[in-house]
Amino acid sequence: MTALAKRSEVAATRTASGRDSHRPSSRPDVARWLFFAVFLAITLAIMLPVIIIALTAFKPASEVNAFPPTLFPEQWTLDNFRAIFSELPFGRLIVNSFVFAGGVTVFALAFDSLAAYALARLDFRGSKVLLIVIIATLMIPFQATLIPIYQLVSDLGWVNTFWGLIAPRAADAFGIFFLRQFFLALPRDLDNAARIDGASEWRVFRSVVLPNAVPALLTLGVFTFVNNWNDLLWPLVFTTEQEMGTITSGLTLLTGPGGIIPQGVMMAGALIAVLPLAILFLIVQRRFIESVASTGLK
Repeated sequence: MTALAKRSEVAATRTASGRDSHRPSSRPDVARWLFFAVFLAITLAIMLPVIIIALTAFKPASEVNAFPPTLFPEQWTLDNFRAIFSELPFGRLIVNSFVFAGGVTVFALAFDSLAAYALARLDFRGSKVLLIVIIATLMIPFQATLIPIYQLVSDLGWVNTFWGLIAPRAADAFGIFFLRQFFLALPRDLDNAARIDGASEWRVFRSVVLPNAVPALLTLGVFTFVNNWNDLLWPLVFTTEQEMGTITSGLTLLTGPGGIIPQGVMMAGALIAVLPLAILFLIVQRRFIESVASTGLK
């Protein structure tokens, strides 16, 4: 009986220890919540400027200039938004920004993809030298070419026109290099199979390469659109009429006498300028994820 009791006690001890070993630990939950707290703090720190812009846009002038400043407005108002449309042709500036940034994006994707395809898939004499020259142009400061480009645009009579804004940026060295690297990652067996079936070079580019490069095209399109939408120097140089300006160049006209800037009106204009980019990013992000999930090499 003594030996049987000892065996039962040992078995009970093992069972209890086994249950304790399988008991869920709270450490993963603590780590998960700690990670979430750090992530939330970083996100709020990054979004703080945008939050300040959004809240300041709804403040009256007395609260904007009050000291000490407050984050949330005590009295919400839409006067700043009314002022931005009354003091500037803001609707026209928004349309100009869409035409400028959208036009550059469309032409850049078309020309960059064609050049990248030639450098990645076609073997011709001087292709490596041409690629080196294209990459070398990335080292030239933008300001160094601004005056020659303006002189060329002026000679063509394109100042204060959309062609003068879009044409000089219709192709980009970074876009060519970016798409070329993506095209090199695509198997050449796809091209060879299409050529065996009688497809022309244009058909291979349009029906084989481009459908598999949707993620790269979307990424480059977002970068190009955002960079041109936010650009200030280019529209200021190539447009002298207020009706041909963009949102970024139009906001500079809000500076009053003595350099006084109506901060509330400025923040309202900046908020309106940010909203299309935020909406576009959300749409393209969803399509980008779908394209990555659905694009495959068969």
